[in-house]
Parts: sequence; structure tokens; C-alpha cells
Amino acid sequence: MSLTLRHYQQRAVHDLRLAFRDGARAPLFVMCTGGGKTIVMAEILRSLATRGRSAFVLVHRRELIAQTSHKLDLAGVEHGIIAAGHPGANAPIQVASVQTLARRLERVTTSPDLILIDEAHHATAGSWASVIGHWPDALRLGVTATPVRLDGRGLSAVFDRLVLGPSVADLVFLGYLSPARIYAPPVRADLNRLAKRAGDFAAGDCAERMDRPTVIGNAIEHYRRLAAGQRAIAFCCTVQHAEHVAGSFRAAGIAAATLLGSSPDRDQIVNRFATGELQVLVTVDVVSEGFDIPAASCAILLRPTASLGLYLQQVGRVLRPAPGKQSAVILDHVGNVHRHGFPDDPRDWSLDDRLRSGRGGGQAAPSVRTCPSCFAAFKPAPTCPVCGAACAPPPKQLRQVDGELRELKRTAKVIEFEERHAKRTEVGRARTLTQLLQVAKNRGYSPGWAYRIHNARSRSA
Repeated sequence: MSLTLRHYQQRAVHDLRLAFRDGARAPLFVMCTGGGKTIVMAEILRSLATRGRSAFVLVHRRELIAQTSHKLDLAGVEHGIIAAGHPGANAPIQVASVQTLARRLERVTTSPDLILIDEAHHATAGSWASVIGHWPDALRLGVTATPVRLDGRGLSAVFDRLVLGPSVADLVFLGYLSPARIYAPPVRADLNRLAKRAGDFAAGDCAERMDRPTVIGNAIEHYRRLAAGQRAIAFCCTVQHAEHVAGSFRAAGIAAATLLGSSPDRDQIVNRFATGELQVLVTVDVVSEGFDIPAASCAILLRPTASLGLYLQQVGRVLRPAPGKQSAVILDHVGNVHRHGFPDDPRDWSLDDRLRSGRGGGQAAPSVRTCPSCFAAFKPAPTCPVCGAACAPPPKQLRQVDGELRELKRTAKVIEFEERHAKRTEVGRARTLTQLLQVAKNRGYSPGWAYRIHNARSRSA
């Protein structure tokens, strides 16, 4: 492994240890896809095991159980697995399916010193909350590449410190992730006024727009032109949509298969894709997290999403470097790059709640220009960086009209909302009792207000 990448990972371990020593009981570590967060997790767990401490590692997919177990084996960390179909093993470190562990809570006699939560942006929901709440005295450590939720809720209810690893841009610059070439070809599908459910575009409504022969044919045409022979992952809206896409690729002479949550032969399909027997893997969400095949070099986006997190997880599947892989190709047929920006854009991660904006985290996407000749997407420039075509926007024509300038004023309701949001943010950032006492003093509150908040946080930690 490169010394530079190892340096990043060692620094991450050091920063997490400092966070715990500084009083954090539940830091959240953010490491972009491909940065080696599982290696950082393994080092933390190895250190715990050598000191006789115990930990549960919570994961939510079968692939993540195998991947985490493999990395722990490489690091020499003895561990057991708590999941359906796995025999139990008496070890201080346990890799657990969060769904299985939630069902077995009353049968578990071990009280872990640490609960390590993989893909920690899920940690506020369902089974995760049940498991975390069962051991309120355990320290917590979350790891994720995308600390955002569609509903705009922050993760401060579960985590109390943010620790940032290197960015996508850092690792691309150093050669540890592949740069991405993004194309946004026309799809001839009307994506206006898509219905939403639970914050994201409704899958059925999306499929109705995207599951058409002209759209699928357009996707196959652009794959042949821009990524022929490369191993590609196509992200679809529904199971039926995925089956139609895979069938159309096969009819065009391109080896393709669907990988679904219900697929009984998932491991065999992934192996066929890894060896190159399959060129295109068509899926609905299954490989958006924890899917580690560096040879995958093309992402075909056929599912529009309002979730920044889902978008970054999907494109991150093809950014890992591999022999002979000079760049990743992203064929965005649904405008996700226009909604969320480029994979290597800087992003302002936070544990605080965010305003609902339809962008899965409240962060505005930068301006994106699409070349009219080759359909490459790029940050605004006078010429296309891929084909060299002139792409300057037409000059704006100014015309003079009679009228009167009026001052634009915010409504009283907007002002009140902004003030409330600013106050909540100020309290959320005051993590220590001293900081809370200072907030109370600034607002003219009694010190008892600060002690109540501090005590409530201590009880829930």
C-alpha cells in the first residue's frame, strides 16, 4: 500500500483516538468511497482487542459482512459473525447483521465496550436504534462516506463529533481514486414533475418515464459509443425496469444480468462480473453501498434521485483504481449530476439538521454545463474538455424597460424560521458544558438551562 494513502488512514485512526480522549462518546468518521474506511475500522478494532475490550460491528448487507470479515482477517483480528447461516464464535469482536442482532438482543449476554456502526447514515432508523439503545453505556463510532439523510435530519442525535478523512478530490489528485468523465446524453424521457415519496422520487413514477424502448435504446447506444467493453453497473428504478434493461442489453449482444436483493445466486453473479464474464450488472440499490469491485469502470444512471447520498454511493462504485483503468465513465441519463454536482466537488458535511431542498442534504449543486456535441458534463468553461467543441453560453441580450425598483423583503415568517434555525444550530454546536453555559449567558438564560441540556445529552449518550 502506498505510504501516502497509509498516512491518511493512520492520521484518521489518530484523529479518532484524540476525539475519544477529548471526551467524545460517539464520533462520526467520514471517509469517501474507496478511501479505506474498512481498514481504519480494522485498526481501531485490533487496538481494542489487544487491550481486552469488546466491540460489535453493525452492518446491514450480506456483502458488507463478508467484506468486513475479510479485512479483519487480513489485519489479524479474531472475530465472530452474528448473522443468519453463520455459526457463533466466542470472540471479543463480533461482526453483526443489524437485523439479526436486533432479533437476538435478549439472547446476547455480552455488553460491548464499543458499537461500531458501518454506513452510519442509517443509524437513526429501525433496527439500528434498537441495538444502539440496548447498550446505552457503550461508546459509539460511526463510519460513512455520505453523512446525509433525505429527510434533512442531522445525525447529532446519535453522534457527537465529526471527524473528516481525505476528500474525493484529494485521493483523485494523489492517484488513489480514478478521475471521472461524466456524460449527460439526452434520454427523450420527460422527468418534469416527478412525484416524491419519503423525500425521493417515487420509484414507480420514475420507472414509468424511464422504462421505454427509446430510453433504454439510448442508454445502450451511449454505452457502446463511450464505454464499449468496460464493465458497467446500471442503476434502475424498479425490479421490472431492471429486468427490461438487462434483457435489452442481452438482445444487443452485450452480456448482462440483474443483481437484486431477492437474487438467490448473488455471489455467483458478482463473481461472473468480477471475472469479466458479464459486462453489465443491472441493479436496484443492491450495489450502492459496500460493493467493492475495482474493475467496474462505468456507471449507467437510469434512476433519478433527490438523494445526494445515494448519488455519491452509486458513482463511487466505479471510482476505485484498477490496472489499465485511466478514468471512470459515468453515463448520467437522468440529470443527477445537475442536481448534485460532480463526485469530487467539496462538500460541507455537518451533524446539524439541514433545510429540505430536494438535494438530499441541502447543499446546492454547482453549475454544470453539457457539451452539445459529445454530451460530456463539466464545470463551466468556454470549450469542452473532452472533445474541444465551443461551449460558451450565448451572450445575454440586455433591453431597457420602464419600471420601478422595489426593495425585496423577507416575510416575517421566513425571518422567524431563520432565527429559530440559527438558535438550534448554536445550541447543537455547543458540545461541552462550558460552551452551553456561555450560550446561556449570551441569551440571558439561567445556568440551569445549560445543566439540563448537558445532563440530558449525558443520559442519552
